[in-house]
Amino acid sequence: MSGTVTLDSLDLAALLCSRVCHDLISPVGAVVNGIEVMEDDSDAETRSFALDLIKKSARQASARLQFCRLAFGAAGSAGAAIDLGDAESVSRGMLEDDKTKLRWNLPRVLMPKNRVKLLLNLLVLTGQTIPRGGTLTVDPLGEGETMGFRITGQGLNARIPQAVPGLVAGEDAGHPVDAHAIQPFYTGLLARNCGMSVTLALEGDGVVATAR
Repeated sequence: MSGTVTLDSLDLAALLCSRVCHDLISPVGAVVNGIEVMEDDSDAETRSFALDLIKKSARQASARLQFCRLAFGAAGSAGAAIDLGDAESVSRGMLEDDKTKLRWNLPRVLMPKNRVKLLLNLLVLTGQTIPRGGTLTVDPLGEGETMGFRITGQGLNARIPQAVPGLVAGEDAGHPVDAHAIQPFYTGLLARNCGMSVTLALEGDGVVATAR
């Protein structure tokens, strides 16, 4: 029977920082590459392409930073509440692109920050179940400050990564939690802090994640 995984607070902080850096490396690196092209190439068409790359990548980096601030950061003092309208805005910036669309059906209300963090992290997990893109639909379960969430990911070859349910449950799978595993593990920590349980299940051509 598997045991429960515990992490030292310093290890948890370090792994979450690695997770954030992973999200930012690609767009920031693209900005640097674009600047280098502009410096080294005098061709007008090439410089125009590089400038477009810089603009797009800078917007992407900004969107990811804003999302990470709410999903992983302090986002205000202890006990602070977060507007679900702000959560929707950063989620669209982080997750929507040419392949993936977000349908947000939650009311615009203030909720305890850890519940909002749980929602955002659960969105990331569900987004990973549709690697070729598709639609993410967010619906409420209940109402008020104790409202839960149902997130449905629909897309081609939707699947639940084998290790994710165990990581969310905090179960010891026989190997350490690393930078690749920290996000689902952190999702489970948030759920337990909120007194909620998380489930992920295949339903039809999609994956449904619930927190209640």
